[in-house]
Amino acid sequence: MSNVFELPAHGDETARDLSPAEWAQLERNAAEILAAFGLDLDTPGTRDTPRRFLRALFDATAGYDGDPKLRTLFPTERPDGVEGRHAQIVEGPIGFYALCEHHALPFHGRAHIAYVAGDEILGISKLTRLVRLYARRFTVQERLAEEIADGLQELAGARGIAVKLEAAHMCTAMRGVEEDGSVTVTTVWRGLYDEDPTLRTEFLTLTR
Repeated sequence: MSNVFELPAHGDETARDLSPAEWAQLERNAAEILAAFGLDLDTPGTRDTPRRFLRALFDATAGYDGDPKLRTLFPTERPDGVEGRHAQIVEGPIGFYALCEHHALPFHGRAHIAYVAGDEILGISKLTRLVRLYARRFTVQERLAEEIADGLQELAGARGIAVKLEAAHMCTAMRGVEEDGSVTVTTVWRGLYDEDPTLRTEFLTLTR
């Protein structure tokens, strides 16, 4: 089984560990950019802004460090002899915040996840952890939905998976077309959900 959910987060990569010298260099770089764009860094409220900005960005991308608490599985509660093809487990709305990789501006919204269990079920809180593992990276909404689905498949061996994301994107609200109030919806289907329209309909009705 892949260790994508453990530390290290990606194959042979290790968790991010910046030295004090690297942090200092990044703070100088951030200060130069912020000052060039008009921020006065010589006030009581702004002298530490480059450091706070970098720490906030580091925290917002913590998904690259993985999550060692995701692998908590339990035997399915389905009685013997019950096929359970339409027995959905639905969780949501799960709030999330992510950074668009195109402009490094936030997009935020709600996730709904459902799955039809195989032999094991995942602890409910782990579904929230799974969403936030992938949301706390530079990404795009379409990939985020696919990664959540694939991650749940790997974690729980589910027979069917459904993911729906609804998000507002600051890269279209704060710049460009300056679109206010628009929400982007993406859905991903795996296994039984891809095969059975009644499962998809029930999921969409439950998460409406």
